[in-house]
Amino acid sequence: QVQLVESGGGLVQAGGSLRLSCAASGRSFSRDAMGWFRQAPGKEREFVAAISWSGGRISYADFVKGRFTVSRDNGKNTLYLQMRSLKPEDTAVYYCAARIGVLPTTALAEYNYWGQGTQVTVSS
Repeated sequence: QVQLVESGGGLVQAGGSLRLSCAASGRSFSRDAMGWFRQAPGKEREFVAAISWSGGRISYADFVKGRFTVSRDNGKNTLYLQMRSLKPEDTAVYYCAARIGVLPTTALAEYNYWGQGTQVTVSS
């Protein structure tokens, strides 16, 4: 059974940092692209960042460029999202996702596996 389990969320003040992790089990994703999405209350789930299997190709949503960094450790089957300079508008549930394919994409529908999400709350 494939599982993606996010961790690292929490409450942080504006300007602070958090590091999210996504541990995969049941299947190796070392040859697949992975990504982060988020969903704020009352809003649709949106793309945050994605990374190719090798880490050589990375995409970010404009609203996180320069503040968030996505990375992965294929040996640990784990995806990361380092978040800095957090803003109240970054408050959301953050989801890890994996797709069967080497190239990252911003489209939710292209991802085959999803985690349960981890809450990030940024206070002003």
